[in-house]
Amino acid sequence: MRISKITIENFRSIKHAEIDVAEFNVFVGQNNHGKTNLFEAVEWFYTGKGDMREIKHNGCGNEDEFFVEIKFSDIQDGISRITNSENQTKLKNILGDATDMRVRRSSKSVKDRLLYHPSTNEWKKQPAGADSAFNNCIPRFEFVEATKSLKEVSQFKNTTPIGQMLSAVVEEVLEKDESYREFRSSFERLFQADDSGIRQTLNGLSEKVKLHLAQQFPDCIKVEFIVNEPQFEELLKNYQTKIDDGIQTTAEEKGDGMQRALMLAIIKTFADFRREDALGRAFIFFIDEAELHLHPAAQRQLKAALIELSQGADQVFVTTHSSVLIADEHSKQKIFKAQKVEKQTVVSHVIEDKHEVVYELLGGNPADLLFPANFMLVEGPSEKDFLNGIINRFYKNEPAIQVVAAEGDHDRLSSNMEALNLIFRPLDKSPIYGDRVIILCDAPHQDKVESFRVFKAQNSQLEIRNQLYVLPDAQIENYYPVPWKTADKIKPHQKRNLAKKVAREITQTDFENQMSIIFSVLKACWKNAHKIETV
Repeated sequence: MRISKITIENFRSIKHAEIDVAEFNVFVGQNNHGKTNLFEAVEWFYTGKGDMREIKHNGCGNEDEFFVEIKFSDIQDGISRITNSENQTKLKNILGDATDMRVRRSSKSVKDRLLYHPSTNEWKKQPAGADSAFNNCIPRFEFVEATKSLKEVSQFKNTTPIGQMLSAVVEEVLEKDESYREFRSSFERLFQADDSGIRQTLNGLSEKVKLHLAQQFPDCIKVEFIVNEPQFEELLKNYQTKIDDGIQTTAEEKGDGMQRALMLAIIKTFADFRREDALGRAFIFFIDEAELHLHPAAQRQLKAALIELSQGADQVFVTTHSSVLIADEHSKQKIFKAQKVEKQTVVSHVIEDKHEVVYELLGGNPADLLFPANFMLVEGPSEKDFLNGIINRFYKNEPAIQVVAAEGDHDRLSSNMEALNLIFRPLDKSPIYGDRVIILCDAPHQDKVESFRVFKAQNSQLEIRNQLYVLPDAQIENYYPVPWKTADKIKPHQKRNLAKKVAREITQTDFENQMSIIFSVLKACWKNAHKIETV
């Protein structure tokens, strides 16, 4: 049983999100854009714990509902693994032979999750009774927060992974161990037998205490000091985790990277242990900032280990700020972008624009793009959307080009030319891109003619090296061929949708013949691109 879809409504910064997930899922985005809110929404689905006033989306009224709904797939296999036969039968009676199961926790029913009945198209209270009992019918949830420390995982308590593993394993071993039975007999002779010297000494002390106590409470006739046999859990409280990586020390004395890696290793081992204990029950891991404290090489190793984990019954979700965790392709992974738009978190599936995600969300530095063959700078997001669409349709075999929108990345600036200048400067000073980058500009509006003149004067080498191209129109919408040419009639918020539409519908012949300037820009970009030799 796995999660196949997560639907979130009015939870913190997430107004609405529907996310179709895979076995291994990576969520990227800048700080404070809502990645952790998504994980906390799933945690709330499992626990129902939290302040309702803090959880509800800011734009909601008092009567507005918020909910988290999870759709599970492969449920017949999951139902067969439920250890409680009564709950197994109840779910089977409701779901029949269905392959999916939808479960929802809502602000209207926080304590009771609702199960969708496919036969009646109704939401009804889940049949397991207690909310915690229903958690034993679905994959186990493990949330590794970014702030979670090694101590919270490795300290011996009945609630920690290491505590649960040691308790179960050691108890089973001790019950069968002859040395442990001898220890119990020796302890009894030493501390509890009447002829024991320690027992006699303790009895003498307790008798003296009784005499003093009887002066205030004459009814007291006996005080006895008893030394009970120590339970093995008490003995384990003094255990330590030591690591020898050339120097043997306790785990707490190692660096943050080693501690984070050890914590994740313990959790994965715990999953293996509990899966055996729970007759194959699957785990769902949510790991916040998975790469925290890890060197890039260790990040790759972590990703490989997590992907391997997800190839079995388990499922993995991670948030990250690292390009390392999204660089490599894998057939079982999905990458999602979390980005705030008008103060609301929007989650979208990243398909063909991973480089764009790395650039816009994870750094904005050419090195973060894993060194594309060349850059093309354009004025706004419409040009970028159009060019990315055209490249993906017709020119995938050409050198990889990163299209960067000046206004899109620097909309705080009042002038496109100022934004272009700001972005061009680092590339111009770069020995690997300075004489290769290509710039495409719209024809300047009347009030921007002077700023355009200044831009060209400051960067005179651009025209000398044929790195600057200018459209004949003040906006790309007027340069599109018929029937997409808008003649200034389109509204600003519609421009990006139009750009994507034209990129989807225009033929390669019409693009190359009727939008020849932009085609020339692409050819110049490819001509200037770094050549990557393959062996």
